[in-house]
Amino acid sequence: MSKTNRPPLSLSKLAKYMENKPDHIAVIVGTVTDDVRLYEVPKLTLCALRVTETARARILKARGEILTFDQLALRAPTGSKTVLLRGPKNAGEAVKHFGPAPGVPHSHTKPYVRAKGRNSRRPEEEGTAEGSRPEKCLHANLFLLGVELLSASALDGPSLEGDSSVMIANFHESMQERND
Repeated sequence: MSKTNRPPLSLSKLAKYMENKPDHIAVIVGTVTDDVRLYEVPKLTLCALRVTETARARILKARGEILTFDQLALRAPTGSKTVLLRGPKNAGEAVKHFGPAPGVPHSHTKPYVRAKGRNSRRPEEEGTAEGSRPEKCLHANLFLLGVELLSASALDGPSLEGDSSVMIANFHESMQERND
């Protein structure tokens, strides 16, 4: 069965559906998930494809029982005293994007964009800060440094064979002066 037809069901919804059916078995073709908003879990007998670890622990702690589908077939072969349940099918993330186009009046369709604000540009590379200098500016500054060094050497300034760390220090100083 497809993932869309196996929506998850929370423990609180399960408890609500099974409130007046203590001798019935809840059957869920999907996942039963834990819900921290539910304070006390009632005693439940349920059969599901999958139960999350925390939900399983809470059901078993409340002296409940979790069955597999083959155990259910042995216990209730005709399906009597079983309640077939499923989670909300149209509450998934993908369904929020369905409907009229996001710009149309009265449309509540979720657009396929990360953000709609004017300051929503992502950093160009992973690991760079929002306000950091783009790589192009750095290349331009290195080019200017090269031009300055060449012009200085043409005017009998410091030679290009000098210490590279001194040149880099001079470059950083000149960049600080330009930025100030």
